[in-house]
Amino acid sequence: MDRRSFVKAAGIAGITGLAGCTGGPSEGGETTTTEHGSDEKTTTDAQTTDGSAPAANVGMVYALGGLGDKSFNDAAKRGIEQAKTELGIEYQEAQPSASEEFPQYQRRFAQSTSPDYDLVSCIGFAQKSALKETAPNFPDQKFMLVDDKLPELDNVASYVFREEQGSFQVGYLAGLLTTQEFAAGAGETTPDKKRVGFVGGVDAPLIKKFQAGYEAGVKHADEEITVDVAYAGSFSDSAKGKEIAVSMYDKGADIVYHAAGATGLGVFEAAEEKGKFAIGVDSDQSVTEPKYADVILASMVKRVETPVFTSVGNVVNDEFKGGSVTTLGLEEDGIAAVYGNELGSEIPQEVKDKLTKSRESIIAGDIEVPTTTE
Repeated sequence: MDRRSFVKAAGIAGITGLAGCTGGPSEGGETTTTEHGSDEKTTTDAQTTDGSAPAANVGMVYALGGLGDKSFNDAAKRGIEQAKTELGIEYQEAQPSASEEFPQYQRRFAQSTSPDYDLVSCIGFAQKSALKETAPNFPDQKFMLVDDKLPELDNVASYVFREEQGSFQVGYLAGLLTTQEFAAGAGETTPDKKRVGFVGGVDAPLIKKFQAGYEAGVKHADEEITVDVAYAGSFSDSAKGKEIAVSMYDKGADIVYHAAGATGLGVFEAAEEKGKFAIGVDSDQSVTEPKYADVILASMVKRVETPVFTSVGNVVNDEFKGGSVTTLGLEEDGIAAVYGNELGSEIPQEVKDKLTKSRESIIAGDIEVPTTTE
């Protein structure tokens, strides 16, 4: 059964239950619709206003936390914007507020006939379960998944990252600095404590990779360093992120690394208040959050924009790679430890040299970075 037949089989009642799902971008700007009276909104961006047909129509289903996180989702947004500019595509965005909404938005784009979406981009590991059910029902629809993999489905192109490698690098940086006197911007260390922290969004295998790499990097600097770990249970609770980070700083942590989306903004607030340091994630957060640039030592950049742009380009060029899994790490420049825009120049050169060496060793296979915690 192809996807058009599936729409018919769904029946009028089923289609009506997805009100607004078959409408395409409105010409000339941005349209917002609300699903079944909820606060969740879908935004449509019209890319062409001269009447010409787009190179492709793409549906974007973002991860929980939505746009404006200055991190993961915003990186994906940069990728689709790049595709808009360079490839001439049109796209529509959906920002689910709960994981239960992933299936309906995946189906929404797959069922659409006006426009007919050439690709549905599913951003975030939490969408895997829903996509595993959705994709087989729409065999003619092309999907892409970021942060997890479904190689058994030939209409899904999967992209994963070696987050543990970049996390090792920023962990090594944190470990080297917490053992010495270091002051820059609005922060300073207390080397007699030798303590750092990690704040995760939700306790999931993917986020555990960040934690595992970070802890390994810290211990590579000094086995005696204490690493405090806590999970907020959310990617969108900055107040909880701040609460956790304040507690860590009060215990003596010099530097806290977060892998928590918008929750991590609270970590930066805590660092400012306590005169300590923080490490960002996914995007260069010293740039996306400039008001905290004086406490952000570095960011573990995860170039989510790369698979988004690449997958759209593959569809435009009729080179869609369904069933494939693309892995991006330090060697592929999909992951990188990027020094803070304001504080990077203050980090001692000998520390930077050690990070350069460790990067080379990871790529060469001389340092094996764990992907799970003990």
